[in-house]
Amino acid sequence: MKRIVQAFFSDERPVAQLCHAPLVLSAAGVLAGRKTAAYPALAPDVASSGAEFVDGDAVVDGNMVSARAWPDHPGWMRAFIRMLRDRAPADG
Repeated sequence: MKRIVQAFFSDERPVAQLCHAPLVLSAAGVLAGRKTAAYPALAPDVASSGAEFVDGDAVVDGNMVSARAWPDHPGWMRAFIRMLRDRAPADG
């Protein structure tokens, strides 16, 4: 899992993460220096990993879109789909 996460971040591929996923990103060593949403109870864990906790439904930081939990799905998915569209290769 760590190698997969690290590969996505090193290649700057789009990443959508939600709820407790920052724990995985922290373990993979890719969360430090980023802004991220997470399940609110994880704010201390996010901070201790060197990231900034943001209480929002669609937090975009580089190649990553994050949200707190399932109620944030609409805004989170809109932001992720926008990112995918922006990064898609041009037709032709």
